[in-house]
Amino acid sequence: MNRFLHTLRTQRWDDHRYYHQSRINQALHLASALGFLVAYAVVFIDPALAALIAWGFSMTTRQAGHFFFEPKGYDHVNEASFKHKEAIKVGYNLERKVVLLAIWAAFPVALALSPSLGGVITPAVGLAGYIHDVGMGWFALGVAGVLFRTTQLLFVQGAVEALAWTTKIVTDPFHDVKMYWRAPLALLRGEWIDPMVHVRRGPH
Repeated sequence: MNRFLHTLRTQRWDDHRYYHQSRINQALHLASALGFLVAYAVVFIDPALAALIAWGFSMTTRQAGHFFFEPKGYDHVNEASFKHKEAIKVGYNLERKVVLLAIWAAFPVALALSPSLGGVITPAVGLAGYIHDVGMGWFALGVAGVLFRTTQLLFVQGAVEALAWTTKIVTDPFHDVKMYWRAPLALLRGEWIDPMVHVRRGPH
């Protein structure tokens, strides 16, 4: 248990210091986290709606922060190149995210062209049915994406690292609210990049 908790703390700390230096990215993660929390509340009532919220709002805001606002040059805070950070990232680095997001974007198109997905599902009736099926497809994609990377980590890094990453992903919305609720205030002060002074003190 101690090793698991240490690994979880390390993964969270590395994710923060390596990939969340932009205050805009932090603010977008705050918005994303709040959306995910709404999705968590809805998922037991309507999984399709929860997935539409999670993918349609939370994932788009979250990934926009990473792709468009997070610095990708040499990281002087951590003395690491962007290439190095991408190579050691435990979860989905930008290359893996491109693949995942391509599948996400392609699914509604595929469903529109083949409402039964080649006979796999019963074709939806009307626009509401189509949107529901998109939501269920995205829900399945989210679950599959987590299980796929967890399985990869299980074989590459071991059970503790895999379980820690899965736990981190599921609990990220709660942690992000705790970490980044001050980001909008920093932006109002004109602070675009987190000075990361706390990084020098090491993980808490």
